Amino acid sequence: MTSRAISRRTVLKGLGGVTIGLPFLEEMLVTRALGAGKAAEQAAVPVRAFNVFFGLGIPSPLQKEGFDGVLEPLKPLGDKLLIMRGVDHVRCDEKGINAHYDGASAAFTAEPPQGEAKAGGPSIDQMIRHAHYPDGLPRGMVPTLVAGTYFRRSRLSRYIHSFNPDGTVAATMQEKPRAVFERVFGTVAAESDSTDVRRQRLRRSVLDTVLDQYKFYTGPHSPLGATSKARVNEHLERIREFEQRAFAVKGLVDSAPAAPVESKLLHGGAADPGGEGIDITLEALTAEWRLLAELYALAIQTDRTRFGSITFLAAGERIRLKGKYEYDGRKVFDFDDAGQRKKSGSNACSHEWWHDFNEKKKNEQLRAHAHMKMREIAYFLSLLDGKDAVDANGKTILDNALLTISTESGDGRHNDIKRELSGVFHAISGAGGRFKTGQIADVNAEGLDVYNTMLAAMDVPGRLGPEKRKMAAVDAIRA
Repeated sequence: MTSRAISRRTVLKGLGGVTIGLPFLEEMLVTRALGAGKAAEQAAVPVRAFNVFFGLGIPSPLQKEGFDGVLEPLKPLGDKLLIMRGVDHVRCDEKGINAHYDGASAAFTAEPPQGEAKAGGPSIDQMIRHAHYPDGLPRGMVPTLVAGTYFRRSRLSRYIHSFNPDGTVAATMQEKPRAVFERVFGTVAAESDSTDVRRQRLRRSVLDTVLDQYKFYTGPHSPLGATSKARVNEHLERIREFEQRAFAVKGLVDSAPAAPVESKLLHGGAADPGGEGIDITLEALTAEWRLLAELYALAIQTDRTRFGSITFLAAGERIRLKGKYEYDGRKVFDFDDAGQRKKSGSNACSHEWWHDFNEKKKNEQLRAHAHMKMREIAYFLSLLDGKDAVDANGKTILDNALLTISTESGDGRHNDIKRELSGVFHAISGAGGRFKTGQIADVNAEGLDVYNTMLAAMDVPGRLGPEKRKMAAVDAIRA
């Protein structure tokens, strides 16, 4: 009896540009009984790299506390991560510009910015993309997915963290969940005489356009077994749920899951009124971020994208956060930036807790904000480490892909550039066993050398930085 294998890149394709990837199924793995073995399993795992950014940073003294401090939310994933302390981006200092700009541009590029609209060179993910897919990615994939929840707008590198070889942005930023959904799964054109495009969009699901293929894969002539058929059903139900949540309208589609209220977040210029900051609740912030993170993770799980960046709050972010913050069943803090600072406008924003940091004080507000950011970063990472994120080799996407997590500064105080741009928090995933996960390491090295060591481990022939600069390999991070 022979087994029938299907491609890991198999997708359901429909009208209007809709492409829906299938989850990993047993039939996508050529078994050892057919003579494949570990080499074939690993070959079925695509090369992926994503940059994960969070704003304002974690002061170096707090990093030294490890999982006993603000890094606590990363502890459940600690065996899947290499946390690096002492990464230095001082070479990226641009005279007359503070670390919110320089540090944000240095993240994932290790280069100072080229003006307001360009980074100083390519980012890690794009270096890997061009090396492993010089002729482009498989047809129908999103070449680079850039998304995030953020508000501070000036200078692109505050919130975009995926750059082409010439320093230009690698893809358009998607800041709304529905924009991410449409970017990943395509759009369905409404009827030409429709007066309400949104209602037509919801009545006609993207899944409607792949109905025939869906029936084939779940019908009597399907190459799938009963378990995989059930998983395809579950997977498409998840997509429909995300679709309803992204468009946030109730009652238009029979049997549609309940959707949350319309997003209250500000976008565009309204999100950054003259740099004075906005008022926002923790609930509103995290609800939209989590939906966006889930959609981004779904795009990776379904092999719709393999490269890009995702941002949770911009560099130098200015928000006045309010709300009860809980973690692991306990209350951590009551956010009330404006009330606790007893000021208004930009001076009342959480941004200022970083400028006020003093290692001799408790820094309660800063600690709470940093802890919350780690909780939300961990939420995204965990989506790549569950049952819906298993690759052909039996390991998860978090095990196999390169996830690089970083920020803009090692210290928020503007009175010392060297201190601001050194000790910048970094963490990376194992990338298929290439890096030493399960530890917190004091690398004490230039970011450029750390990044180039990572690229070498990812079999990328090119290097970041000046051509004539001699690279100092940071071998301590390699497995």
